[in-house]
Amino acid sequence: MEIRLDMYQTLALAVLVLMLGSFLRRRIHFLEKFCIPAPVVGGLLFAIFTCICYSTGIAEFSFDDVLKEVCMVFFFTSVGFQANLKVLKKGGKSLAIFLALVMALIISQNLLAIGLSKLLGLNPLIGMCTGSIPMVGGHGTAGAFGPVLEDFNVQGAATICTAAATFGLISGSLVGGPLGKRLIEKKNLLETAISEDDSLLVEDEKKHARHPNMFASAVFQLILAIGLGTIFSWMLTKTGLTFPIYIGAMLAAALIRNIAEYTGKVSIHMGEINDIGGISLSLFLGMAMITLKLWQLASLALPLVILLGAQVILICLFTYFIEFYIMGRDYDAAVLVAGTCGFGMGATPNAMANMQALCDKYVPSVKAYLLIPLVGSLFADFLNSLAITFFINIL
Repeated sequence: MEIRLDMYQTLALAVLVLMLGSFLRRRIHFLEKFCIPAPVVGGLLFAIFTCICYSTGIAEFSFDDVLKEVCMVFFFTSVGFQANLKVLKKGGKSLAIFLALVMALIISQNLLAIGLSKLLGLNPLIGMCTGSIPMVGGHGTAGAFGPVLEDFNVQGAATICTAAATFGLISGSLVGGPLGKRLIEKKNLLETAISEDDSLLVEDEKKHARHPNMFASAVFQLILAIGLGTIFSWMLTKTGLTFPIYIGAMLAAALIRNIAEYTGKVSIHMGEINDIGGISLSLFLGMAMITLKLWQLASLALPLVILLGAQVILICLFTYFIEFYIMGRDYDAAVLVAGTCGFGMGATPNAMANMQALCDKYVPSVKAYLLIPLVGSLFADFLNSLAITFFINIL
């Protein structure tokens, strides 16, 4: 029996999955502790259900995912609006150095994934499914680039990317805190903890204040950026390279944001845009998760374990031996190590949870609380999308 759901039914099912995931997160401490997103919790359960139905021959589900693409574009457009060059400039030398380190991590994750996949005799594009797409990118980027890789005949790419992203969420939360704690205690770093000026954090929070009457304007700004982005995307296709559908909208949003910041003529409603982006991401992930085909993972079980295990080793070595020393070998650098493990293998909320655990035990680190959200939320996804696009095209 084949069960077909149209785009409205698919969207409604995604919402039900979200509600189920939210309910389970409130009831199960493990899910809350490791910041597993509600769409992933509910969606994975539904994907297991469809896998059982398919494997036993009871039923096969098919979905109309038109609205999934719409939600994806809205989310990544909201990410583009966050690329504020003024903030990057005001963040100073530390922010520039940390941004360079994140870029080095993104490149390292992809090189490791491609190299190992070749050693294992796999298509390098399968390796990319365990690189920076799910690691730094998380579930949002995994859901976006999975279909792109499937267009290159990588069967089950979306499922592999999503599975890797879920693994990364848990692993990043498990290794971040212990690494930071080891550095702080082994090197007596509490003596180096200093209080810093948090004016940039306060200013940023004021800019992101929500005003209910501004949500319509925020939606209009997102739609205008998406419309302009179609022109940018058309121009990019003329290069002969492959780009994800949302890249033009991201670039258009970044352009609009920075023109508004430097001219002061237009107000960008960032608080509202962030909220709309969050809603879009939840719906997108819900639809991405329910369409997973878990049975496609069976033949790749062992190679996936090796590829993902290597990514855990990489993030530990990179943060402990490279990032810690470059970022100053002090208490702030140790907290940054914990945060980078969080968003370098999962998402910014995991990074914040890792840092919160350390700062609750020791003392706050304003520098880490400034750099991680700025880079993890504002710039990492933007740079990661460009880097992934580069790697896909050279492969």
